[in-house]
Amino acid sequence: MTSHDTAELLEDAADRIADISRPDLQIMLRRAALRLRNAGAVSMEDDVEEVLRDLAGELGMTRNDMIRYIMREWMEKNIYLPVHNLDEDGQVDGSA
Repeated sequence: MTSHDTAELLEDAADRIADISRPDLQIMLRRAALRLRNAGAVSMEDDVEEVLRDLAGELGMTRNDMIRYIMREWMEKNIYLPVHNLDEDGQVDGSA
């Protein structure tokens, strides 16, 4: 079963939640949880993988944390996620 199939099953179940049996819902949720757990295994081309590992090492992050950081930055830059702006007049901890 592909992730697309799983997503369709979950969406269908959400649309008709009163009609889904508890065991069927448990199975779908367990499959979704398993897919989420295994989602960390994203493979890249060798050249991208090398740069990703080097960059993660320089910034003291794990490879997966680096992927999450890059994805968040890209999504914020392309307006898929709201940008977290600092309030210029607000209180800050530390110094600039």
